[in-house]
Amino acid sequence: MKALIASGGRGTRLRPITHTRNKHLIPIANKPILHYAIEAVASAGIRDVVIVVNADNDEVQHVIGTGERWGVRITYVPQAQPGGLAQVVALAEPAIGKDKFIFYLGDNMVVGGVKRFIDEFEASRCNCFLTLSRVPDPERFGVPEIRDGRIVSVEEKPQHPKSDYAVAGIYLYDHHIFEAVRSITPSPRGELEISDAHQYLIDRGLTVGFTEITGWWKDTGKPNDLLEANRLILDNIAPDIRGSVDSRSHVAGKVIVADGAKIVNSVIRGPAIIGTGCVIEDSYIGPFSSIGDSTQVRKSEIEYSIILRGSRIQDVGIRLEGCIIGNDVEIVRAGGKPLVHRFLIGDQSRVELV
Repeated sequence: MKALIASGGRGTRLRPITHTRNKHLIPIANKPILHYAIEAVASAGIRDVVIVVNADNDEVQHVIGTGERWGVRITYVPQAQPGGLAQVVALAEPAIGKDKFIFYLGDNMVVGGVKRFIDEFEASRCNCFLTLSRVPDPERFGVPEIRDGRIVSVEEKPQHPKSDYAVAGIYLYDHHIFEAVRSITPSPRGELEISDAHQYLIDRGLTVGFTEITGWWKDTGKPNDLLEANRLILDNIAPDIRGSVDSRSHVAGKVIVADGAKIVNSVIRGPAIIGTGCVIEDSYIGPFSSIGDSTQVRKSEIEYSIILRGSRIQDVGIRLEGCIIGNDVEIVRAGGKPLVHRFLIGDQSRVELV
């Protein structure tokens, strides 16, 4: 059994963060999303991992490396242009060969790992095995039609979904999937849809099984999904105070304070994580907040937010909540007269004022 992980694409729904960073490297609880996918397949006993990456940069290769830290061997396969998930599978065929494999979308997260899905796939002797999750907005996903306990059709992003299930971003295949992805044609949006490949298998009498994800699963394709995934991960952390917390500060609940971080005259209410080398002074960090390495927060309040590394937040008069703030960002109180709001904001940013 091998693993295929998708880490290409442009992350348009997460701009402006993804103008300067691959979406799969955005941190959740101060760890790149892609790490969680690799950890999941490694903990299931898989040792050969294929990662499809954007051909025009080596950011993923630089951050992830050879896979040695997870005990896996990583092969990188370049993708010149985003062309759909079925294209990702097709590109990986030379690296996977005839082996069975799990296809894991690198921006998806699931609690409890993937070993049970692999075990169910092996026991089922199916050619294709899909993981399903009930969602409030199935029209965003591939949607199965289920009759008498069998999947009879799969439709990509339907206007009128035939069930409230989404095909989650974890798939298991034998070699027949390669015939399917070579045989389908691009959809109206110009991509090779993985749902069409699944339908190809169904139409030719190959067995497509499924299981329901009973815990939580997240596709982190939108800002609110990132915040929710961050919340869910933080809710399961164990307290670990390695940095310094002075006597005037109060730390409550599940909180990680990394090496070199300093908490001065502040309240940290978990679950929350404070990264390496951070300074939190005269401030409040509320639940479900991730503060990236080397960030400074002074005389400010933050809750339910993701702050990336190297930012400075100082003298902000209102609480920051539900925020995703990129690397090396400054949010500070204006000085001098007149007292004004002053912004330097890139493309596709969003700012809400009170």
